[in-house]
Amino acid sequence: MSIQQITPKQRGYLIVNSHPTGSEATADRLWQRVGPAAPAGRAPVALVLGASAGYGLALLLAGLRRQGIRGVGVAYETPATERRTATAGWYRTAAVADLVERDGGDFTFVNADAYADATRTEVLELLAERYGPVDYLVYSLASPRRTDPATGEVHHSVIKPLGSPYTSPSLLFEDGAPQIGTVDLTPADEAEQAATVKVMGGEDWQLWVRALADSDLLGPGFITVALSYVGSEITAPVYRQGTIGAAKEHLEASAGELQTGLLAGRGRAFTVVAGAAVTQASTAIPSIALYTSLLRNVLGEDGWRTTDDQAVDLWEQLTGAKELTLDERGRIRLDGWELEAGVQDRVRELWADPAAALAADPAGAAWFYNQFRQLYGWDVPGVDYTTGAETAVAWPGRQR
Repeated sequence: MSIQQITPKQRGYLIVNSHPTGSEATADRLWQRVGPAAPAGRAPVALVLGASAGYGLALLLAGLRRQGIRGVGVAYETPATERRTATAGWYRTAAVADLVERDGGDFTFVNADAYADATRTEVLELLAERYGPVDYLVYSLASPRRTDPATGEVHHSVIKPLGSPYTSPSLLFEDGAPQIGTVDLTPADEAEQAATVKVMGGEDWQLWVRALADSDLLGPGFITVALSYVGSEITAPVYRQGTIGAAKEHLEASAGELQTGLLAGRGRAFTVVAGAAVTQASTAIPSIALYTSLLRNVLGEDGWRTTDDQAVDLWEQLTGAKELTLDERGRIRLDGWELEAGVQDRVRELWADPAAALAADPAGAAWFYNQFRQLYGWDVPGVDYTTGAETAVAWPGRQR
């Protein structure tokens, strides 16, 4: 037992500790929101890469609750030590495993580097032994670095524009109070762009699909999806037209290569363009916090589509309960609510003078700050932060 009284250790958009009870509560709230509605009959087998946070977590829970999936989730989280708590994803995963067990489900969680060949081998053996061929592969990895399994070289991603410098207003928080700042970024060079594509592009996704195929673990009607984002023209210089955008273009091209190559006659591959969200990955992108806050002001609670809303929608499309919403490039689109012309027009008006917009309506910024803190288990409604919490929580399955 390691009961500790914990307070957040925060620097800007980075919180270096998490709250176990708060993190567990966020998983439980998501679990309650997305289900249950699992159909009778055969439970499909799913492999979820990046299962502890963001869209990966939402898709895992929506799949468990709505589709009754069984299978394997892979994440790379850090356990607690004497001086530090575990990562929030560690506590969320432990909570999800308890919920699955309580619900009578069958899902195994592996804590390991999903980019490593050794992890692929371990997961493939687990699938072959316990679950059989995979019906759905969800690829939702987000990491600042990746070790190339073929060369051993470590590649680091960067968030930079391409071609020209980028200057933009940004949202800062001083002791929780929102204010407008400025971000200035120099353009990436060719090596930085290439490294970002290596980390965030489709190379690793293709390795996972090939590994499943080579092991005869592609189920009939196999479908794989990888999460992508387009976003607004407001953020395009640092996102879609920047290094991350180059990586997403590679990811999206990989879907076509899989569809016409390795999966021809054997399955389908799609990139999924999700809508804006407050995730640990998105908060690292300059100007995204401000854009998301203004977007929230425009849409309000009723117009906002949460990650779990979108996850439920995607599963309905993948299972045939709803028709696939594809664009001209064959991507599944979940972001229509964000990019509707009237919505974007209003966000552009607010972006023209963000300080005035923030002063007139601080609700969006306050909402963003609350959502950001909840990623680490802080400010979760119903959690008593005045009492001690157990930090030494066991991982609910395999880890390396």
